[in-house]
Amino acid sequence: MSLLPSPDQLSLSEQVAQMVVARTTGHLFDHEIEYPQWEATQSTLERCLGDLGIGGVILLGGSAAEVGLRSQQLQSLAKYPLLIAADIEEGVGQRFSGATRFPPPLALGELTRRDWAEGIAAAEQMGRYTAQEAAAIGLNWLLAPVVDVNNNSANPVINVRAFGQSPELVTPLIQAFIRGAQDFPVLTTAKHFPGHGDTAVDSHLSLPVLNHDYERLRQIELAPFVGAIAAGVDSVMTAHLRLPAIDPQRPATLSKPILTGLLRHDLGFDGLIVTDALVMGSITQHYGPSEAAVLAVEAGADILLMPADVEGAIAAVCEAVQVGRIAAEQVRAAVERIWRAKLKTSTVRLPQGETCHAWEQIEPPPVRLTQLATAPARAAAADLTQSSMRLQNLPLAARSGGHNLILVDDMLNNPALVRTAPAVILPAQHRYQLRPIDPHWAEPKLLKDNPQPTLLQLFIRGNPFRSSAQLTQLAQDYLQILLALDCLAALVLYGSPYVWERFQPMIPADLPGIFTYGQDGMAQALALRSLFGTASASKPVDLAFTD
Repeated sequence: MSLLPSPDQLSLSEQVAQMVVARTTGHLFDHEIEYPQWEATQSTLERCLGDLGIGGVILLGGSAAEVGLRSQQLQSLAKYPLLIAADIEEGVGQRFSGATRFPPPLALGELTRRDWAEGIAAAEQMGRYTAQEAAAIGLNWLLAPVVDVNNNSANPVINVRAFGQSPELVTPLIQAFIRGAQDFPVLTTAKHFPGHGDTAVDSHLSLPVLNHDYERLRQIELAPFVGAIAAGVDSVMTAHLRLPAIDPQRPATLSKPILTGLLRHDLGFDGLIVTDALVMGSITQHYGPSEAAVLAVEAGADILLMPADVEGAIAAVCEAVQVGRIAAEQVRAAVERIWRAKLKTSTVRLPQGETCHAWEQIEPPPVRLTQLATAPARAAAADLTQSSMRLQNLPLAARSGGHNLILVDDMLNNPALVRTAPAVILPAQHRYQLRPIDPHWAEPKLLKDNPQPTLLQLFIRGNPFRSSAQLTQLAQDYLQILLALDCLAALVLYGSPYVWERFQPMIPADLPGIFTYGQDGMAQALALRSLFGTASASKPVDLAFTD
């Protein structure tokens, strides 16, 4: 345990470094890095953490147990205690294998429309279990919940990541999630301010424009953020989109009228303002890495998430302070907020009798594997997955087998479809022969030359960086071919309710069909057991088979 300096005792470069969060891998070894263009190697990290003293890291990849060791390693390398973040909107298992994965948040909206009390309780459970598992492996900053109102079904980047299509549904659900997470020493994040739901452009690739006036924003987009602030959310993440009604020149991430004027002053938020990743195309296509960092701080951001050039960003912000472009007091205030956040996560604490400007570093707790993938957490995820499904004409009548046609967007990069996945194994038990396809490999000729009863399984959801439009069209083509050949035995869609609704007019009323928000093994097992009539309402789900 060591005494830490107050923010006032840090040099300007150390203060600015505290405002930087860099991305690295959750794996322990450099040769396992999955995205080398974004993820820092060990030697780079040692410089960023030990020499520069950056304030945090964001992790992606690895198993949950491995991340537990990784977080301890990173804290030991750090000059000052770290915020360790992850985009875990669907539970820790979304990013780190072995932990519990929940279905996308839109499943909670589906459940809540059917049973309000059950949906709110499920959202609180999801927040609690996500925070519990994060804290167990050293993650202290949840980059969740998504607070956007997804009122545009063509939205390629928010989509099922949102809790609903109206502020009246989203607000109580995100408040419940935050309430559940507050049982543990982790930070929560409302994103993406001032609202990314009504867009049709992926901000990872280019800059969306939201042409709404302030009154519309107040009623729809801003309402859940007001609710999140009232619930005590710790941080707010910015959106890379332009809002001409408030700032006709710059995107929200770089806009002082939006971050300082609207968020700080009008909404009264005094927690951390964190940018969305500064390496996203919506920023890099229009601004250089150093200028983007300076503009974000000028606008009112406390945390620069994933700047393309960490050292360059620190140097640029320091220079902006030195020439009077950014007030030194603004940087100091940002670091004060960062220290308060770290105090909440218990990576630092006040010595007895001291003021908030004296700090002690606490050794990171041991990895608590018993807090991961507990039976109650997995049961909660299974219950939400099951109760948010849409079912029709089940079970499938006994058949002599046929084709098991599985359509995915990328066959070589889909962890949900390993060799032992329920989507592969369960149909095989009913003599359906596997026929996997993706947009790069299609085989309609086989179906036409050898028509057989076909189970059509579609894995389609909105995903950042890649549109689902091509996959959806391909799925529609196959659906029409199978209907024309009169050999469609059943349809199972994993992912997007918008695609399910699009296909409904084409589907015969007597066709067995299932829609589920989840795409993981648990969702596959629950859906297919319902399809084949092997699930029992009185018998608990065998969770050992649902990974």
